[in-house]
Amino acid sequence: MCKNLYIKTWGCQINKYDSDKIISYLFNSSKKYFLVDSWLKANIIILNTCSVRKKAEYKLYSYLNEIKEFKKKNNSIVVIVCGCIASKEKDKLFSKWKVIDIICGTQNIKNISFLIDNFYKNKKKIIDVNFSENIEKNIFYLNKDNNYLHNTFVTIMEGCNNFCSYCVVPYTRGKQISRSPENIIYEIKYLVSKGICEVNLLGQNVNSYISYLSNGKKCNFSYLLNLISEIDGIKRIKFTSSHPLDFKKDVILCYKNIPKIVDYLHLPVQSGSDRILNIMRRNYNIKYYKNIIYKLLNIRPNILFSTDFIVGFPSEKECDFKLTLDLIKEIKFDNSYVFIYSPRKGTKSYSIKDDISMLIKKKRLNKIQSLLNKNSIYWSKKMLKTNQKVLVEGYAKRNNYYYGRCFNNKIVYFKSNRYNLIGKIIDIKILENKNSSLYGFIL
Repeated sequence: MCKNLYIKTWGCQINKYDSDKIISYLFNSSKKYFLVDSWLKANIIILNTCSVRKKAEYKLYSYLNEIKEFKKKNNSIVVIVCGCIASKEKDKLFSKWKVIDIICGTQNIKNISFLIDNFYKNKKKIIDVNFSENIEKNIFYLNKDNNYLHNTFVTIMEGCNNFCSYCVVPYTRGKQISRSPENIIYEIKYLVSKGICEVNLLGQNVNSYISYLSNGKKCNFSYLLNLISEIDGIKRIKFTSSHPLDFKKDVILCYKNIPKIVDYLHLPVQSGSDRILNIMRRNYNIKYYKNIIYKLLNIRPNILFSTDFIVGFPSEKECDFKLTLDLIKEIKFDNSYVFIYSPRKGTKSYSIKDDISMLIKKKRLNKIQSLLNKNSIYWSKKMLKTNQKVLVEGYAKRNNYYYGRCFNNKIVYFKSNRYNLIGKIIDIKILENKNSSLYGFIL
């Protein structure tokens, strides 16, 4: 019997990618599933969660409240909670939320089909949250029914060993484990055979990747990048996310030696203040961070940067915040994920008094976002009248525009009468910057 499946995802790109894996695991199983766009139509509801901030947890609890009322009328619905909150809260979720049937941790989604079958058979609640020592068991189960168009994520590692004072990831994702390079290369070659020309390497801290080839030779992140660049059909390489502490000379040199790496880098900094970085346990200072940026600019003058900031971290003074604004002005980040500090139980900073008012946090957040918007417009204007190679990603029927990304990750819109452009790299001349969007025409 076909089961209607609904999946809701919160959080980062890794969570979104995990949801893709869940769908693939289920659709490649012997059972029949049909993906629906609302949990009101579903037999199985999967909530893939994030616990980086309180707000994400509150969203889960709000959803569970609504589903609880729905399940009273249809008790055959199976409710599954996956992801970081599942790993962090474990059996506490069961005691508080009777509506949940299955709890599945971040490293256990490979078991999702078995867990569902087992629940239907025994009608007993299930919890599966143990960390695995073998990442190869958790790799993407390639879905042969997927319509791979042009780009996709590829997990190269899981977990994190950094233990920043504010972060729950090491507790919800486990310690750092890297996939074997042969396994990664095999997956990418398969994806290329399905039409992929751009890969985005994924991990909590990709540049700390370390593994071994079958001949025993050590393989670090820079070596892996070289291996991937040699694959015929791969035209662009991206990766996220990186930690400045592990962004060493060999990775920087890859930008000189591997033209396929895009002119765009997401490098989280979190604060412009050395004092705050020290309390955050980031283990670098701003001078070190800027040194990476300027070395990359020396190699790639057109490279654009994005980053992460946490505002209102405990004891953050106006002088600390000003240093953050100064850093944004100097580097001219094109984009950033800016978060208000959220205390997370179990982290080192949880015991530090959260002494910044929400009003001040929101004011600082707005100042950073305003400055970043100006930066984005600045970079867009610099691209006017330039020729760009654009990877076409889709077609917007609403206004009859194609859209795609330049080598620096900027999105461009253009019109064409051709019907087979998606997935191809074409030359576009940038003509207009309108409402923070770039427009051009095919050369």
